[in-house]
Amino acid sequence: MADADIHFYFDPVCPFCWMTSKWVRTVQAQRGYRVDWRFISLRLVNATVDYEAQFPPEYEAGHTAGLRLLRVAARARAEHGRDSVALLYTALGSRIFDREPVPDTAAHHGYRGTREFVEPILAEVGLPSQLADALDDDCRDEEIRAETDEALALTGKDVGTPILHFEPPDGIAFFGPVISRLPDEEQALVLWDHVVGLARFPGFAELKRSLRELPQLRALGMSNDEVGVQEDWHGGSRRQKR
Repeated sequence: MADADIHFYFDPVCPFCWMTSKWVRTVQAQRGYRVDWRFISLRLVNATVDYEAQFPPEYEAGHTAGLRLLRVAARARAEHGRDSVALLYTALGSRIFDREPVPDTAAHHGYRGTREFVEPILAEVGLPSQLADALDDDCRDEEIRAETDEALALTGKDVGTPILHFEPPDGIAFFGPVISRLPDEEQALVLWDHVVGLARFPGFAELKRSLRELPQLRALGMSNDEVGVQEDWHGGSRRQKR
């Protein structure tokens, strides 16, 4: 999307990415921004990581499912246009995160990368079920890897998802912001203006705390009026301390 105001790089299985995307959509609705939803794969970002040694046990299955879903999104974009990615990500995120809690197991996280999971979502947004064939099409990985590299080239590699690029191609880019609570419409604009204001300063690099609340997502057992317990995401992730 050549005239997009925001490039939003997402992995569909990241809960913090989903929270940020809902905030961006709230801002988009009020400011009239055009958003191009692009790909960044946590599985490819962590391609050289020993998952068994460094991550909780369900992460490899979850990140792999995310890559498989991005393959479907890449095919949808190729065959049905860039707007189809926005529809698909919204439906995927809602199905994954805005639902009642399910067992936090590798089998469940891996299920998100199956035809059984994806085909009803494709039908929901009016896309053909044949797009699910892309789940196993690793030829799509080259495109997803190139977009992942594009995102990391904007911010550096020691980041996660999402990555936002405002006023591309020459505007500012940043990782996050990582938020655990969804702001209302007024708060959303205040947060946006502050984040962009900080990022516009050429010498600004980082404002961070590793303590994070569990996001206010139904799938994680949180309602919109609950404050989640804090976890220490040292190093920007839930990698295990060694």
